[in-house]
Amino acid sequence: MNVKQSLTMALKSLMSSKMRSFLTMLGIIIGVAAVIVIVSVINGVTSDVLENFESLGATNITVSIRGRGGNRSVDVDDMQNLVDENPTLLKSMSPTVTVSGASIKSGSETLDTTSIKGVGEYYDDVATVDVEYGRGVTYADCEYRLSNCIVGSYVAKEFFGTSENALGNEIKINGISFNIVGVYKEQANSKESSTDDAIVIPYTVAKKISGNGNVNTFTFCALNKDVAQMAQQKIEQYLYGVFSSTDAYTVINMSSIIDTINEVTGTMSVMGAVVAGISLLVGGIGIMNIMLVSVTERTREIGVRKSLGASPWDIMSQFVVEAITTSSIGGILGIIFGAVACYIITFLDIKAKLSIPAVFISFTVSALIGVAFGYFPAKKAAALNPIEALRHD
Repeated sequence: MNVKQSLTMALKSLMSSKMRSFLTMLGIIIGVAAVIVIVSVINGVTSDVLENFESLGATNITVSIRGRGGNRSVDVDDMQNLVDENPTLLKSMSPTVTVSGASIKSGSETLDTTSIKGVGEYYDDVATVDVEYGRGVTYADCEYRLSNCIVGSYVAKEFFGTSENALGNEIKINGISFNIVGVYKEQANSKESSTDDAIVIPYTVAKKISGNGNVNTFTFCALNKDVAQMAQQKIEQYLYGVFSSTDAYTVINMSSIIDTINEVTGTMSVMGAVVAGISLLVGGIGIMNIMLVSVTERTREIGVRKSLGASPWDIMSQFVVEAITTSSIGGILGIIFGAVACYIITFLDIKAKLSIPAVFISFTVSALIGVAFGYFPAKKAAALNPIEALRHD
């Protein structure tokens, strides 16, 4: 008997008892669908988290200085010298000074949730958003403490209607007039308290407004992702030489965080797939049970076929193909249900990124389960004595 004949007989057997066949496949369907949904949701969440972290700058290294005392201190010039001395590791650096509780006005309108930070001339290298109109902070702005600012799209629209209209206008921060020389490109989450609800000014001006003479935060831009780890080590080595204690500073490498997230979520995907795969195992046991029942029910048929010259291999292949067909159809239905479930989940504000590898792997496993769990019933059928089989009622 060839494979085509075995497949035809398998399909006829499945169609002759549709409900039993469906219930037999149910474990496989649930298992495959569960694997696809779990892996897809983890992939979707991972992609979203990574996108947020990468938006903070995949090559950025942020330094926060906590301890100062005596002659142990660093300033903007020290950090810039560190960049200049390591051109193969570091591209640029921008100091950051946060201004809290400032009054922001344009005419009679005010904004209460807008964040303000002072930055350096190389801020565009580490910024997570591009300037759409105008320019960014320049050396002259910082050196001469010019009252210029770059605003987010939310600020521009709230005060002036559109981003383009904001360019060249003025706003007041703590009563000081600032000329808008640039407007940042709108982000996907443009709203109050978002990244678009922000104002950037020269760090030297921010120090004056905030009343803080020290710069405690510096953001470095590594030359590329490949050298980000070495760049971090060089920065830490320099800071330790200054402070003689790792408690005085914190260094955060975005590239390392992204790698860690990838490792953790990769492990979660595997564990989730394994847990969901237990349903596939249960489904395989269900297939084996039904195939054993089928062998018992068709004992006389097996005896007739053997008496007409069918070999043990013919009998075995018939039942193995039937088991594979059952599990494969269950796998296909599981893929369909899993894909539909992923689509529905997106309406619940949960990101699900359909994993093509998970689809192929789960289907392949479901087919292999048919082979593994169909072998024992098929072997039992092939070993039946034809005379005893013909006597079976």
